[in-house]
Amino acid sequence: MGDTATMHQLASLPVEMLGFIFYPKSPRCVVDKINPAEIAKLPEHIGRVGVFVNASKDEILRIAILFHLTVIQLHGNESVELCKELKAEGFIIIKAFNLYINNNYEAYTPYCHYFLFDTPSVKHGGTGQKFDWNLLTKYTCPTPFLLSGGIGPDDADAITKINHPQFAGIDINSRFEIEPGVKDVELIKRFIKLTPQPPKEGEGTAINKNIT
Repeated sequence: MGDTATMHQLASLPVEMLGFIFYPKSPRCVVDKINPAEIAKLPEHIGRVGVFVNASKDEILRIAILFHLTVIQLHGNESVELCKELKAEGFIIIKAFNLYINNNYEAYTPYCHYFLFDTPSVKHGGTGQKFDWNLLTKYTCPTPFLLSGGIGPDDADAITKINHPQFAGIDINSRFEIEPGVKDVELIKRFIKLTPQPPKEGEGTAINKNIT
C-alpha cells in the first residue's frame, strides 16, 4: 500500500500483517510515497512486512531499519543463506515460491517462518491471476504457507474450504485495489467478514490476513 491514511484504516481491521513493496520496478513501490514514521505508529500486533525482489542483504537491512519493518518477504531468487542471515537478525521471514516448478523449498524450511505460494510472473507478483490451487496437495513440508495470486472478493468461500494442515493465511493485493497501490478499504472490510476471524486464545483456528 502506498498512502498513510489507507494504511491506518486497514490497521484497524482484523488483519495480522500489512505489506510494503520495496521493489523499484513495481507500480506499488512505497519508496518516497510513505513516511517511515507513520509505519512505526502501527499497532504492535500487526506485522510490518517489507517485500523485496533480489535485493542485497545490506539494502534489505537498511530499508528494514528505516521503515521499522518486522517481517521480510523475499519474492525473487534469494538464497537459503540470505534467509538464514536475515532470520538471525530477528526478522520473521516469508519466502515466495512458484509451485509449477520443482522448488527446493525443503532447504529453506529451517530459515523461513512462512512460505508464500504465488502465481508465476516476470513482474514478481501483482498479476491478479490465480494458479491451480490443486497443486497445494503436493506440498508436504512442515513450514506453514500463505496463499497469494489473484485472490479476489469472490474467493472467500473457496478459501474457507481449503483443507491443508499447513495453510496459515492469505495475502491479498491487486484485486482489492482502486488503482495500483491504492486499496479499496470497504471492499476489504466486506471480504474479511466472509472469512474466519482471528480467534481468542485457545479457541479454534483462523485464516491470517496479509494485505500488501
